[in-house]
Amino acid sequence: MARVRSLRRGGGAREEPPEHSMDPRAAEEPPYQPTVIDNAIYRDGERADNPGSLADAFERLKDMPGSMAWIGLYRPKEWELTKLGEEFKLHELALEDAIVGSQRPKADRYGDTLFVVLRAARYLDEAEEVAFGELHVFVGPDFVITVRHAEAPDLQGVRKRMESDPELLRQGPQAVLYAIVDAVVDGYAPVVAGLQKDIEEIEVQVFSGDPSVSRRVYELSGEVIEFQRATAPLVGMIHGFIAGAPKYGLNDELQSYLRDVADHAITVSERVSSFRQMLQNILIVNSTLVTQAQNAEMARMTEASIQQGEEVKKISAWAAILFAPTLVGTIYGMNFDFMPETHWVLGYPFAILLMAAVCLVLYMVFKRRDWL
Repeated sequence: MARVRSLRRGGGAREEPPEHSMDPRAAEEPPYQPTVIDNAIYRDGERADNPGSLADAFERLKDMPGSMAWIGLYRPKEWELTKLGEEFKLHELALEDAIVGSQRPKADRYGDTLFVVLRAARYLDEAEEVAFGELHVFVGPDFVITVRHAEAPDLQGVRKRMESDPELLRQGPQAVLYAIVDAVVDGYAPVVAGLQKDIEEIEVQVFSGDPSVSRRVYELSGEVIEFQRATAPLVGMIHGFIAGAPKYGLNDELQSYLRDVADHAITVSERVSSFRQMLQNILIVNSTLVTQAQNAEMARMTEASIQQGEEVKKISAWAAILFAPTLVGTIYGMNFDFMPETHWVLGYPFAILLMAAVCLVLYMVFKRRDWL
């Protein structure tokens, strides 16, 4: 399993951390050319205009009462977000969060503007890993601005869905926010399926004794924890939207849609929690199996050592038995002139009997001690 990768920022040369220049008014600004994926003005659920710049969009909103601007940005620079805040009067704290990034999923309200941070996720089949990315959404009385730093979710698909449903789009920025949150939550389903498949593969590896499974469990646990951080706050966030429905004009139909999204978010959150518990159980089982395998190996080595000791004892016993006649024969085989036994008639039988007696005594001693 490969490690978790964040798609929150693009590659390229290292830039100065945005924390070093958080005051948007302090720096010189280049010509304003934001990375705009789509910029549209909607009225009565229909696309009414396509402004050429964000400044134009702001002016059209003033000229077209009852309209809504929906602006999509993809990986904008810090100065672009600063300019955006000036045009649409976005709160500096919300802009700071959008610039710094690495925010947890949350919903903060600044006056009549709602700032929402979402963590989208994709499951990459080829790499068998989960890619995460941040999505920032500014929701005002007559505008929705999305700041996307990753490939997911497919906001172009969300826009097409809303444009094909004028009745829903006519409900304004809150309906667009619902559609975006719905797309993010729906994007979690393939991730849940991919993680479930990975866990099933890990279970097979554990019981087949694959030594590399511990590393894969560790890496997958990191992905599950990151996924849990992305999904856990959503339930409370959506319930907060529903609770504020009377104050911010959400009709019953939109509240029903939000409750449906909340149900899906709860399901995902429960599945992710179960994944984390399953991985913990797998680690325990794997640790137990490894310990059992080690104990079995130690028992086998101990048994082999004992068996080897028994063989050594047998060899040592026979060596001692054979050494006794060798010693006697060696003594009487020395070429000395003054050895009384060599001139004794019974010397030869005595030597043979002595060797046999010594061998027999040694044999009985070793047999009694279970060396033979």
